[in-house]
Amino acid sequence: MQFSNFDIDHFLAEHWQKKPLLIRNPWTEWRNPVTPDELGGLACEDHIESRLITQSQEAEHHNWEAENGPLPEDRFSQLHKAPWTLLVQAVDQIVPDVAALITPFRFIPDWRIDDVMVSYASDGGGVGPHFDHYDVFLIQGLGRRRWQLGGRCDDSTELLPHDHLRLLARFDVQDEWVLEAGDILYVPPGIAHNGVAIGDDCMTYSIGFRAPSRGELIADWSDDLIAGMRDDDRYADPGLSAQDNPGEITPAAIARLHNMLTEKLNDRAAFTRWFGRYNSTPKYPDIEWQPEIPLASHTIKQHLSDGKMLIRNPASRYAFVRHDADNVLLFVDGECFECAAEASQLAQKICAQDHALIDLQSITSDDALQFIASLYNQGSLFWASEME
Repeated sequence: MQFSNFDIDHFLAEHWQKKPLLIRNPWTEWRNPVTPDELGGLACEDHIESRLITQSQEAEHHNWEAENGPLPEDRFSQLHKAPWTLLVQAVDQIVPDVAALITPFRFIPDWRIDDVMVSYASDGGGVGPHFDHYDVFLIQGLGRRRWQLGGRCDDSTELLPHDHLRLLARFDVQDEWVLEAGDILYVPPGIAHNGVAIGDDCMTYSIGFRAPSRGELIADWSDDLIAGMRDDDRYADPGLSAQDNPGEITPAAIARLHNMLTEKLNDRAAFTRWFGRYNSTPKYPDIEWQPEIPLASHTIKQHLSDGKMLIRNPASRYAFVRHDADNVLLFVDGECFECAAEASQLAQKICAQDHALIDLQSITSDDALQFIASLYNQGSLFWASEME
């Protein structure tokens, strides 16, 4: 799917991380990629993250309940007239047509894209007024939904007491729109919003973006550094002289201690390798995508000679850092590959395209063939026939 009328430069300059934007059906042709029944089936699978949000209305107060999946197959038949919403995470990793929704939004770097969450709501269903710490494009897939937007929030904003939902204690509506199938609402980080289904069979596709906190980066980067440190790498102060007051921690000692920390933290090359692996780690690393039987590079070549083509696994995360024109570091599913010459060009091609079909004509060197075999054997490439 592609946009027929959308000004990317204007959006980035005026709206990205600044203010919301309603985009009325910009698609060349809109088709809802998942049916309600298919989404319900996914919510019953063990390896798929899902939640069921139910509401009961008493006077002017709503009681919200959250139930984590996998859901029993008969759970939906037990729901009554009270509004409810089903949320299924990372559907783009399972359904190629949902993964295709990301393509028009790739003017935002891939490393920032998280996943596509799909929701289904009965009449009046929603998840309540809330805010997110990340950008989101809300695509109306089926039916209609009323979206209300409020002011900017942060971690000091008062929330209702709830164990599983972050609902705003107060929500003052500043804008309101009804979205039809194909319409999109962009919501920047921190903006309060509330979506309510108008009628049954309301489906919304939420393209969310990764926004690691400073604390997350420091914690994970530090853990990675600590794992590689030797126990004998310790503070030392040769040339120590007597102090007037033994209780003082001198400026020289503080400087030496501070340097022990910052010397490692400021290693940009090491940080680059760590962040590439960290950021490309699969959303659900416990899911195994590796083939049952690993293939040697000569077997890969034979299959390619037979006309088979390899395609990028939609669940895999690809990103690269450029060293120079001929060398890149490719990060795929938490692994780092040093790519030169032809392998470098292949790595950049795979990252640039959402499908990146690879045939024998695109590979001429043994190093490039071995590189492709490594990606296949870790489950980051599939045979195109397996995705049909």
